Amino acid sequence: MIRPEFNVLPHGPIERAVEIARYAETLGYQRCWVYDEGLAAADVYVAMTAIALATTSLEVGPGITNPYTRHAGVTAGAVASLDEVSRGRAFLGIGAGGSLTLNPLSIERNRPLAAVRETIDACRRLFAGDAVSVDGVHVRLSEASLLHARASTEVWLAGRGPRMLELGGAACDGVLVDFVYKPHIGPAVERIRGAGRAAGNEPRISYSTMLVTDDDAMAAVKPHLTYRLVDSPADVQEAIGLADADVARIGAALADGLEAAAEHVRDEWALPFVIAGTPDECSQELHRLAAEHGIESFVVPLLDDESAETLLRSGAEILGLA
Repeated sequence: MIRPEFNVLPHGPIERAVEIARYAETLGYQRCWVYDEGLAAADVYVAMTAIALATTSLEVGPGITNPYTRHAGVTAGAVASLDEVSRGRAFLGIGAGGSLTLNPLSIERNRPLAAVRETIDACRRLFAGDAVSVDGVHVRLSEASLLHARASTEVWLAGRGPRMLELGGAACDGVLVDFVYKPHIGPAVERIRGAGRAAGNEPRISYSTMLVTDDDAMAAVKPHLTYRLVDSPADVQEAIGLADADVARIGAALADGLEAAAEHVRDEWALPFVIAGTPDECSQELHRLAAEHGIESFVVPLLDDESAETLLRSGAEILGLA
């Protein structure tokens, strides 16, 4: 069975995110990722603490945080504190961070691979209870240690670039493969596992994309595919029939917001990035991908509050919970 997980974006009242998490727990979901989108959403650690206190079994962690908005030591301390409050249910999800989070804070994403690598290493050592000194490119610590830490706290990485995927395979407990062009899932997983083998590590694989079972779900996912389509490699754009003029049109519309840009996204461009069809067809495709690529868990992305329960119920049916 594919492990059922979900990712909630707390851009409304925190109590709404808590309500969604409680409901997901009753359906049988096992892990709650919480988007860290800086000023575009509620503070991720406040939201996660509220969720942890309101649930009993859900694992809770940032999905994902970044190495720039908080010092690595502060991130490790926050996750360790969340772990204490949740009685051992916390994990760390880390990645390079995106423009939605960093631009409003005027933070440049300098040397992201080094920044993520050093943050993972520092957090690992702090979770292990070490006194840590680091004079790195991005992370600096001087005999730092945590008051409370659990050495087995899991660290997950989310990324798309080949070197970032290799870092996740070599240094993390698992890697989240998120909204990837589906023909590229296999090569991405092999790159992750190859780096893990070279490092003596056995990373687990989680997969996330939208489950599109009706027109409303397709409409909901298109705003979040706009920037992904624009940033897709040229070979992917060519394969899905996305011409340069289409890329330019979507890119220009992004200045007016995601919803405006989404009006220029065709269904045929979105379908290669999502799981679509009837619930039964979605279930068959998802389980085929999981079996083919050794995917352990699937994360249902909840990109807005209004449709959260509907998406969670649909995901539960597709994953075999209902």
